[in-house]
Amino acid sequence: MTNKADQVNTAELLAKAYEFSDVERRWYEAWQKQKKFRADMDPSRPSFSIVIPPPNVTGVLHVGHALNNTMQDVLVRYKRMSGYNTLWVPGTDHAGIATQNVVERQLAAENLTRHDVGRDKFIERVWQWKTQSGGQIINQLKRLGCSCDWDRERFTMDEGLSRAVRAVFTRLYHEGLIYKGDYIINWCPRCHTALADLEVEHEATDGKLYRIRYPYAQGDGYIVVATTRPETMLGDTGVAVHPEDERYTSLPEKSVILPLVNRKIPVVFDAQVEREFGTGALKVTPAHDLNDFEIARRHDLPAIKVMDDNGRMNVEAGPYAGLDRFECRAKIVEDLRDQGFLDGIEDYQHGVGHCYRCATVVEPSLSKQWFVSVKPLAAKAIDAVKNGDIKIHPKSWENTFFDWMYNIRDWCISRQIWWGHQIPAWTCEACGELIVSENDPEHCPSCQSKQLLQETDVLDTWFSSALWPFSTLGWPDDTEELKFFYPTSVLITSFDILFFWVSRMMMMGIHFMGKVPFKDVYLHALVRDAQGQKMSKSKGNVMDPLLVMDKYGTDALRFTMTAFAAQGRDIRLSEERIEGYRYFINKIWNASRFSLMHISCCDPSVTHGISAKALGLAHRWILSRLNRTIAEVHRALNDYRFNDAASAMYQFVWHEFCDWYLELIKPELFSKSDDTKHQAQAVLFTVLESVIKLLHPVIPFVTEEIWHVLPGERNSIMTEPYPLENPDWDDAEAEATAQLVMGLIGGIRNIRSEMQIHPSAQVEAIVICPNQARKNTIAEHGDEIKGLTRTGTLTVQSEGHGPKGAASFIFEDIEIAVPLTGLIDVQKELDKLSKEQAKIDKQLAQSQGKLGNKKFLDNAPEDVVAKEKEKVDALSATLAKIAQTRKRLQEIGS
Repeated sequence: MTNKADQVNTAELLAKAYEFSDVERRWYEAWQKQKKFRADMDPSRPSFSIVIPPPNVTGVLHVGHALNNTMQDVLVRYKRMSGYNTLWVPGTDHAGIATQNVVERQLAAENLTRHDVGRDKFIERVWQWKTQSGGQIINQLKRLGCSCDWDRERFTMDEGLSRAVRAVFTRLYHEGLIYKGDYIINWCPRCHTALADLEVEHEATDGKLYRIRYPYAQGDGYIVVATTRPETMLGDTGVAVHPEDERYTSLPEKSVILPLVNRKIPVVFDAQVEREFGTGALKVTPAHDLNDFEIARRHDLPAIKVMDDNGRMNVEAGPYAGLDRFECRAKIVEDLRDQGFLDGIEDYQHGVGHCYRCATVVEPSLSKQWFVSVKPLAAKAIDAVKNGDIKIHPKSWENTFFDWMYNIRDWCISRQIWWGHQIPAWTCEACGELIVSENDPEHCPSCQSKQLLQETDVLDTWFSSALWPFSTLGWPDDTEELKFFYPTSVLITSFDILFFWVSRMMMMGIHFMGKVPFKDVYLHALVRDAQGQKMSKSKGNVMDPLLVMDKYGTDALRFTMTAFAAQGRDIRLSEERIEGYRYFINKIWNASRFSLMHISCCDPSVTHGISAKALGLAHRWILSRLNRTIAEVHRALNDYRFNDAASAMYQFVWHEFCDWYLELIKPELFSKSDDTKHQAQAVLFTVLESVIKLLHPVIPFVTEEIWHVLPGERNSIMTEPYPLENPDWDDAEAEATAQLVMGLIGGIRNIRSEMQIHPSAQVEAIVICPNQARKNTIAEHGDEIKGLTRTGTLTVQSEGHGPKGAASFIFEDIEIAVPLTGLIDVQKELDKLSKEQAKIDKQLAQSQGKLGNKKFLDNAPEDVVAKEKEKVDALSATLAKIAQTRKRLQEIGS
């Protein structure tokens, strides 16, 4: 310890108030300039790597991104400080349909379509948009404090990833795992493209179930079929019934006449027919329903497509050609009724598929598409999760994963749009040869013709994303990054893309790398509003994280996200919660300012290696508690229990370090004894330094700012070692003793507060403690108790009760009594309580009246009703406290 002045003006070190906007901008620029996020490949240290779930290049930061990327950054900063070679790969996704829609809207404003400008010019226009406006979200991630290695930023259509996509497609094709064939796909008439099953959002819809009579081809009678889509009957090529359905086992005729079309179609027996649906007789429309397509293949029925790509009836629909599909439905129902074929209509709720991009009703349609045969790939991914090579957190998601993977269908990977990875397949116009190649072929290998026509479809966006963990590290080249950082350590993403993306990365990574793409998968839940409602623009409850950061600071938002990120539980987010953690940031700032008044002249080399055993109680207690907190934070972060890590930090910093330790050591910090003062300064410095490092992964900006005003030479806190447990600091005895002392201090303070004893008034305290050892401990620390409670006399006895007219408080097996004679006027206090109660009663009656008013409940917004309910709860709690205080005062005055 130096002999310089022991106190300095903190204004020279930290501003009175924490101005986060300047701090955040200044430090992020410094981190980038100094290359603090750059990944090293030091073979002497372990590696930790994460690939960012690439946000759409069209995207802007929303609360889901804020949660996801905060958790990633917490881990990355934690591992970096723990000595790992840490790599966080950033990047964006080209987002095929979404990006194409953005540019098509621009063209529409110019009265143009993409077909007017042509494919090459359109793609050129998209790249131009991407350069000028795309990637806005990258700057927003920087605003969030993300410590990605920005020199390694990737894009799913950059040159390297395009090579990887072609290599994967070509190899899978030649392995027989990619094929082109007729199949029922989900077609969006608005986006004009096929959609994978996962891109179709099913909504419960109130529709109709139409019962239609199909007359027998010979003789009288008919079969009644039920359908929700009567317009598709124009493409029927059969009727199917279950072979064991007694209603149809002795059919008089095995053919029927298709109403309106007058086409003869067969009745077939198929075990896949659901006997419970409708009449048990199923109209078979192979070109417009997947199940019907499979039945048709088994029974060799033809497929007739009656709709075009715009959702309008085509020439196969005969007199209905040109009608919109829903117009056609109404017309057909009318004609069926007029011609006596309509047996009935009933209300029916069923799931209707909608395009995940534009919400248009999806039309199942027969089309020639490219598919990945995924079952062989899925089997390896299933094994990886089963044998623990990949662990899913929370574990409850494993069953959902297995259920989906065991029932997986071939993946339709072709999309009828222009922006994306154009499929590397060419057809020879001379001989019809299909050529699939990583490189553009110069001629046909069969006939040498140069007349080659490339496939116009592009690949599903998720195809390139599925390669993200290894393509971003340089594959198909055998790079040092791949050797060093693959498999990656963990993937953090939302549960809703477990199948879209996570499972496909598993399949591709294992198949092409021979190793899993990541060891752990952490699936976080949704961020909802304060009432638990899903955020949506239509509800008006969307919270913009950029505005929140402007108002409360980035660290406050990050700590809030971390504190509420419990595994498997949705986050209920409100500005009030973020504001609460803004107070926490201010608490840290103010505690640091106070500490710096006393430790600014400390010599860090002297404070390291403090011998805890020789220290006073408060110091031994805080070091032991710090040690336990460090251990809990390590356990929690390694187990992805982000909320537990944040809770441990918050509890220690606010309630132990700030509320208790700084109060307990104030007499020592102002002591006339240099030894006493210097000892307190040394421990305070040690604890504050550890606290700032402990907090850094969650709140990086404020901790970096404070770090640089602590005594000693300072590099970035990012490169400091993360605090580790120190066995010498463990002191269960000090913790138990401090708990006892603080319990007594808290008890006396509680009495002073409840009885509204003037802050400057001295009180007498009587402690009745039956345990002799604890009694001795209390006596030993009597001065600390008196000093922090303004107690003049502290009497400790083994038995008895507090005197008449005393307020009491029970702590464990100890009674604390404070005589009130001369300190308060009981009647005056009772009168004050009566006035307060009358005021609260009036407010409570008003709020209860609102909640009892049906008109208010029906018309007021949900958040207004919720706040009124919270107000009732708060007022009721206040009344209960008033009643409790009145009872105690009456006991004292009796």
